[in-house]
Amino acid sequence: MITEHFFDDKKSMFAALLEECKTLLHKAINENGQATLLVSGGGTPKPLYQALSRLDIDWEKVTVALVDERWVDSDHPSSNEALIKNNFLQNKAVAASLIGMKTTDVSAADGQQRCEQAYQQLNKPFDLTILGMGPDGHTASLFPLSKGLHSALDEKNINLCTAITATASEVTGVLTERMSLTLNGLLQSKQLHLLITGEDKLAVYKNALLKPDAMLMPISAVLHQQKIPVVVYWAP
Repeated sequence: MITEHFFDDKKSMFAALLEECKTLLHKAINENGQATLLVSGGGTPKPLYQALSRLDIDWEKVTVALVDERWVDSDHPSSNEALIKNNFLQNKAVAASLIGMKTTDVSAADGQQRCEQAYQQLNKPFDLTILGMGPDGHTASLFPLSKGLHSALDEKNINLCTAITATASEVTGVLTERMSLTLNGLLQSKQLHLLITGEDKLAVYKNALLKPDAMLMPISAVLHQQKIPVVVYWAP
């Protein structure tokens, strides 16, 4: 279920992934009249989003949604929604629709139901989902040993979204309250595109392939599932 694309440099990797994204979005629009694109935050995919924003795509037919979010307002500098608005929904892509995860509720737990209702309205299966991975083996906001992780990874959990409280670390920072897609939510995609860079993350990825303990390395749950393909893009 895993296809690996390893590149000599980031420029080549982003060019290949950009072309793949373009092809899949055009295909979805041509076949269904619309496309659903799920995106991750973080610094790694920024060049991809900036390049995507300049493509000639019928963006008014594209709905963009987040795979996870910190429980902060959308104008907060750590907000994934803000990152997507500032780096992706610009230029030609300004016409796309955006579904965020942050609600007006005080906590992610309180906002989970409203987030779930919004995500249930998305057209499924998702046409394109961009995932990242942290040096601790997390993906989306599914952090190792976090509160809510066991339920989020449970195959019987039919929810798309879940509240997560991570243990504070160098990776999470102080903003440990999150909303994230569950494993079931991620698996509503036609396929998952995992974008990773650097030798350190390559080592984490390879370790996750060998050790399917998803509570310690949540990315393992994605790599070892047998329902949808995972396409890995890596560059040093």
